[in-house]
Amino acid sequence: MESIEQYDANRDELIIQQQREIEKEISDTTPLVSEQLPLTCLQEEYNGDEIFTDKIQELSKKYKFIRRTRPDGNCFFRAFAYSYLEYLITNNSAYQEFQKLAEASKDKLVQLGFPSFTLEDFHETFMDVIRRVCPKDAETTGKVKTELHTVFNDQGYSDYVVVYLRLITSGKLQEDADFYQHFIEGDFSIEEFRHQEVEPMYKESDHIHIIALCTALGVGVRVEYLDRGEGDQVKAHDFPEGSEPKVYLIYRPGHYDILYPN
Repeated sequence: MESIEQYDANRDELIIQQQREIEKEISDTTPLVSEQLPLTCLQEEYNGDEIFTDKIQELSKKYKFIRRTRPDGNCFFRAFAYSYLEYLITNNSAYQEFQKLAEASKDKLVQLGFPSFTLEDFHETFMDVIRRVCPKDAETTGKVKTELHTVFNDQGYSDYVVVYLRLITSGKLQEDADFYQHFIEGDFSIEEFRHQEVEPMYKESDHIHIIALCTALGVGVRVEYLDRGEGDQVKAHDFPEGSEPKVYLIYRPGHYDILYPN
C-alpha cells in the first residue's frame, strides 16, 4: 500500500504530465500568431451566450478583424510586438524612431545592472526582426507583412522577441520602482515580482506589465475587455492613460489577441 507521501508525489507527477500533454496539444494545433480572421468568428466561441453575443456585436461596430495568438502565457508580449511592428511597416518615421530606441535599449539595461552577456543574443535577434520589417515602399508592403507573419511563427525568433520585451519591462519596473510598487498586490517586492512574474517565459501579464512596457517604448495600447461585466458595451482602457493607441488588443480572462479597427 503506498504512503501518503508517495500518493502525493504520484498525483503531482500525473498533474504535471497532464499539463505537458495539454501544452503540447495547444502548440501542435495553434499557431503562435494566426492569420487575420473576421471578428465574427468570436460568435462561434460563445454560441448561445447572450451576454457575450451582444458585446461582440457592439465590438464589431469598431473592429473588423482579429488575429489570434497562442494561449501560452506569452500572448500579451507576442500580440503587442506583432501588432506594433505591423503598424511600423507603413509608418516610416515611427519605424526610424523605434529602431533607434531599440538599438539603445541594451545599453540602458546594462546600466540598470542586467548582464551584457545575457542580453546579447536576445537584443541581436530583436534588432534582426526589426530590420526584417523595415518599411520600403507601397509595392513591397505585402511582402514585408508576410515576412513579419513568418518570423513570428518561427518559435526561435518569436520567443526571443518575447524574452527581450520581458527584459525591457523588468528594466522599467526597476528604473521606476517607487511608482510601480503601488501596483503590486501582496507582499512582493519589485525585485521579487520582476524575477518571478515578469522575466520568466509563460507568465501571464497584468496591467503593471502593460504600463511598464508601453511607457518604456513610448507606445500607446488600447485593450478591449470582453467579460461578463454589466451592459452590452466592451470596456476599453488605454495604456498609458491619455496616450494615442497604435496597438489594439482584446482581453478575455487570461488571454490577449490582436484587433484591427474599422
